[in-house]
Amino acid sequence: MSDMGATTSFHQTPAEGRRVVAFDFDGTLTIRDSFTAFLRRRAGAAGWATGLIRMAPALAGYLRDHDRGRIKAAAVRQFLRGLERAALEAEAERFADAVWTDFMRPDALACWDEWGRRGAHRVIVTASPETTVAPFARRLGAENLIGTRLAFDGQDRVIGAFIGENCRGEEKMVRLRAAYGADVQVVAAYGDTSGDAQMIAAAEEKGFRVFTGRP
Repeated sequence: MSDMGATTSFHQTPAEGRRVVAFDFDGTLTIRDSFTAFLRRRAGAAGWATGLIRMAPALAGYLRDHDRGRIKAAAVRQFLRGLERAALEAEAERFADAVWTDFMRPDALACWDEWGRRGAHRVIVTASPETTVAPFARRLGAENLIGTRLAFDGQDRVIGAFIGENCRGEEKMVRLRAAYGADVQVVAAYGDTSGDAQMIAAAEEKGFRVFTGRP
């Protein structure tokens, strides 16, 4: 089992004096969940419906335990298992190109750009897989991307598991501290769900559901 490899081509450590600003991705920079949209687009209408039927046991389990990481792993196994890393990365690039105009919140992008002009170190911290968010992060000019890390087998194929935890809730702060140190100072953080609460609470400027714009 291997980790993400080349998809994390971002600057992990901010230069001296640069302020860390953290943005959630899905629902914050975008109008909806990007990973669901990616899987649905890739599978097509018939494949999506069939896949959901096959996921019925996992969906029933989610209704009981509300474990988002477990249901996400089940979706990866159903819709992506066996796909080679290079093919997944290429499909993620095409997806980002296709949906960008209708997917990104204009007021969130304006805030993102303003922090860039102010010299901030902007990091996307997302529960979605780093592999599928990476094309968006590169297009935004993100200094770093922290997300759920897909696991690959020895032949570099998706196996339907994660390296580490689903990047949500307290895990977001765990990953931020791992990247920037235990004393990381987050100048501002933006998010839209309870999964962003700890990250927002740790920031000096707290942005909860402040972006409402639509393309």
